[in-house]
Amino acid sequence: MNKPWQPYAQHILDAIAKIDRIKARGDLTHDEVLYDAALRNLQTLSEATQLLPGELKGRYPDIPWREISGFRNILVHNYLGNIDPLTVKSVIDKHLPQLETIIRAMLNEAGA
Repeated sequence: MNKPWQPYAQHILDAIAKIDRIKARGDLTHDEVLYDAALRNLQTLSEATQLLPGELKGRYPDIPWREISGFRNILVHNYLGNIDPLTVKSVIDKHLPQLETIIRAMLNEAGA
């Protein structure tokens, strides 16, 4: 039996909303606490995208699903410090608005 995917989609939207609130509090490239909070929510978001059905994600090829999933591994296993606040800010600013739009579209199509 397949688990419903809608809760994971909502989880993604919740994480994006939290990141938006984090950004509103200050510059995450200069505030370690905001940076850590943003990273945590990006990790949550990345994990949740892995639980969306592949067939559903396939309808939205403009979203770099594999990179989003892979970003979680970079965040979790970043022992060597290969990721920096400017990269994280860039990912947030460039990719989250489009991801949010697509996730909302998925939920609307599903009648959720």
